[in-house]
Amino acid sequence: MKIQVYNEWDHVDKAASCAEDNVVLAWDGEYRKGDIIEFTGLIPGNYYVVKVDAAIDTALVLVEQESVIFPVPFYEKKTSYNPLAFFGNRHYVSIRKAADYEIHAYRNLALNPFDQHEVSGVYPHASANVETRGEAVFAARNAIDGCIATLSHGEWPYESWGINRQDDAEFTLDFGTEVDFDRIELYTRADFPHDNWWVEATFSFSDKSTEVVRMDKKVGQPHVFDIKRSGIRWIKLGKLIKADDPSPFPALTQILVYGKPSVEC
Repeated sequence: MKIQVYNEWDHVDKAASCAEDNVVLAWDGEYRKGDIIEFTGLIPGNYYVVKVDAAIDTALVLVEQESVIFPVPFYEKKTSYNPLAFFGNRHYVSIRKAADYEIHAYRNLALNPFDQHEVSGVYPHASANVETRGEAVFAARNAIDGCIATLSHGEWPYESWGINRQDDAEFTLDFGTEVDFDRIELYTRADFPHDNWWVEATFSFSDKSTEVVRMDKKVGQPHVFDIKRSGIRWIKLGKLIKADDPSPFPALTQILVYGKPSVEC
C-alpha cells in the first residue's frame, strides 16, 4: 500500500510512504489548494482503518476499489471540518488493514469520518436527494462523521444534514455490504428557536421493509429506536414530518446504527 500527497496540477509528490499492511505518512510542509491525498494498492472488498489527518477521527471503512483519492478541502469545503485539520506544516496520515476483531465487533456501523460527498466505493457512505444550498456544512456526510453537537448550526462542530425546507427530503446510508443491527439513534439538531424538529419519520430498508418512528422530544439528546434487522445493505430516512412550530429548519446532526456485518460478510 502507498500514501501519496501531490497537487492535481503537476502530480509531483510532495510526500509519500509505502508498506505492506500498515502505512504511516508523517511529513513537513503545507497543504495548498489542489492538493490530493491518494491511497493506492488497496484490495477491493477489504476493510481498512484510515486516518486522513491528525485532527480527524480514525475511520473503519470497507473499500471496493484499488485506490481512493481525498482532495484536501479548502475555503467553503473545509467549513465542516475541524479548523485544525490539514492546517500547519506538520501532518500525519495513515492506513492499515483492519483486524477481524475490529470488523466483526458490535459497533456503530454508520460511523465514517472519512466519508466524502463526491466519492463512492468507500463505505459506509451517506447521500441525500437535497442538501441546503449545496453547502458543505449541510451535506449528508456530516450525519455520519461522529461529531455530535446539536445546540447550534453551521460550521464545525455544528455541521449537519440540512434539507433546504424540502418536504420530500430523503437521506440514504449505504453500508456497502449486508449488516445486522438492533438499534438506531438519531440526533436531530436542537438550535432552538432557530430550528424545528421532526415528530415522525420513516425508515426504509433494503429488504423492502419499513418502520415508522415518533420523535416527540424537543431535545438535543438522541432519539433511540430498538429496530432489529438482518442482511441490510442500506437504510433510507424519509417521510419527515415537522413539528407544529414557526421555524422551517429541521436538520439531522447524526445517525448511529449499532450492530455487526452479517455473518456471510
